[in-house]
Amino acid sequence: MTRRPHRAQLPEERPESTAPLPPPELTEAECRRCGTYIAGLDGRYACGVCGWVNDHSEGHRRLPRADEDPDRPQKGRRRPKQLPWPPLEAPPQPPPTAPSPAPSEPLAGPPYPC
Repeated sequence: MTRRPHRAQLPEERPESTAPLPPPELTEAECRRCGTYIAGLDGRYACGVCGWVNDHSEGHRRLPRADEDPDRPQKGRRRPKQLPWPPLEAPPQPPPTAPSPAPSEPLAGPPYPC
């Protein structure tokens, strides 16, 4: 049986902050795997060439909590309905037409206008 930790060992509760977070800073660096010049936000990077991503803890500032997200839906708002899976099949397309045969005689005149 696992015992619950004492109150002193529980994670600290964060005080509620009503101040908005400052906007993220655009930072630039080289990819540690392939050397591509990349940009990120607050020291968090992802390389689009090789797929390398640095750990979120390497950023310059802490990540915002969910309640600090200005785009978070209001409380009591339901999630949107999920689309059915697998997606509905598209209607069948008509078969492609056969290409027209090539002319048997070459066209008269120069190939390009003069």
